Amino acid sequence: MPTGKNKPITIIGIDPGIADTGYGVIREENGKLFVLEYGSIKTPAKTELPERLSALRKKLSVLLEKYNPDLAVVEQLFFCTNVKTALTVGQARGVIIVSLAEQKIKIIELTPLQVKQGLTGYGKADKKQMQQMVKAVLGLKEIPKPDDAADALAMAVCGATIRKYC
Repeated sequence: MPTGKNKPITIIGIDPGIADTGYGVIREENGKLFVLEYGSIKTPAKTELPERLSALRKKLSVLLEKYNPDLAVVEQLFFCTNVKTALTVGQARGVIIVSLAEQKIKIIELTPLQVKQGLTGYGKADKKQMQQMVKAVLGLKEIPKPDDAADALAMAVCGATIRKYC
């Protein structure tokens, strides 16, 4: 698939998590954005971490095979309040990055601040403002659920803009 700056492309946004990994797949064509799919990859809470990471990788692989994205936008870790959570999310993020790299998908990493600023123009936008902008920009009838999916769609939208400068 061509990936020139004016060619149509498929972009996947990913909001990493161990319990829920949000994803949003969009297509940019002729300056317009179209939602292909969004949702959350869930892993069972009472399962050991290696099995959860394996399940995440398998489910992500199915998405990558289905949509064959040209670009992935992955949220960078940007919190340190709970070290245990940060470590497990970091491991999930590592599985995601490796899965994308193995498919030779270009990766852009953005912090939540960058996504907020890119989508709303305000780096301290709250979750509701972000969700409303995702809904408006993508022409959706309602705010995407779950929240992780809305965050992932926001990343994909930012990726559509940023890719023109990469």
